[in-house]
Amino acid sequence: MSDQLIERIRETEARALKAFESAASNEELEAARIEFLGTKGRLADLMKALGGLPKEDRPQAGGAANAARQRLSEAHQAALEALDRNNAGNDRLDVTLPGRRPPRGHQHVITRTAAEICDILGRLGFSIVEGPEVETDYYNFEALNFPHDHPARDMQDTLFVSHDLLLRTHTSPVQVRAMEKSRPPIWVAAPGKTYRRDSDISHSPMFHQVEGLAVDKGITFADLKGVLTSFATAMFSPDTKIRLRPSFFPFTEPSAEVDIACVLCRGQGCRLCKGTGWLEILGSGMVDPALYGFVDYDPEEVSGFAFGMGIERVAMLKYGLDDIRMFYESDLRFLTQF
Repeated sequence: MSDQLIERIRETEARALKAFESAASNEELEAARIEFLGTKGRLADLMKALGGLPKEDRPQAGGAANAARQRLSEAHQAALEALDRNNAGNDRLDVTLPGRRPPRGHQHVITRTAAEICDILGRLGFSIVEGPEVETDYYNFEALNFPHDHPARDMQDTLFVSHDLLLRTHTSPVQVRAMEKSRPPIWVAAPGKTYRRDSDISHSPMFHQVEGLAVDKGITFADLKGVLTSFATAMFSPDTKIRLRPSFFPFTEPSAEVDIACVLCRGQGCRLCKGTGWLEILGSGMVDPALYGFVDYDPEEVSGFAFGMGIERVAMLKYGLDDIRMFYESDLRFLTQF
């Protein structure tokens, strides 16, 4: 009976050796190993049969099984190393083949639009300045003529970090800091991220703004209109028309909303402009004299204007987009268009 079991062990070993030698891939070799050397494989089944042999026959049959397992383990390892050598040869770099050109990245449309805005304002005489995104209540509100009980604070949907710290709701605090550090004349533009608790197809809780400030002797509202007209024609097209509508901002007086002629219908009226022929682009106005008291300027000697625009808003108008969320979804089908 032990002779029959030993013969079956030898036959199984021969089949396993043949399977290891004929395996053409790591996957085939692993399948053969599991079939013959696995815990539920053929050799394991034969070793379980040792328990049915007479006690005096078990050592001989057991020795044959252990020897077969050892030889098969060595054969499996040798076959694995041979496959690795062959694969290494197949993966060797062929320098004569043409190279694969990787896809090239480019600036995000928001970064590109911000750079274009800053370039235009730079040519108009503005210096680019930056400031902290986590601001104090003083710089974000109080020094911009927002008293603690001012209803305009409710318009900002502010995200507070603590009682006195917040994520800035606009980049106007940078203008205050610039005026604290310098005396007139001042021509600065402040680009950067801003934050408000708002999210829909036209608003994002984090967005980008560029705000401009000019303070000097004899600056008038006509200077503001001239700067904004020059900006609009440079940003969109030479024939772009603008209009100013009376509005209210706590830090400018008088204040004006600025519209441009619709980029699609050129003022004729369409769905984008809701038939008006105009699209809102930014807010502006003459600096309220009350602000000069916070930076020790004399309102009798200087005057100035300020304006602010959303970079996403400018990009949407420039490229004809209708959903601000597309800028942040990382969809390469959208981003590669720019």
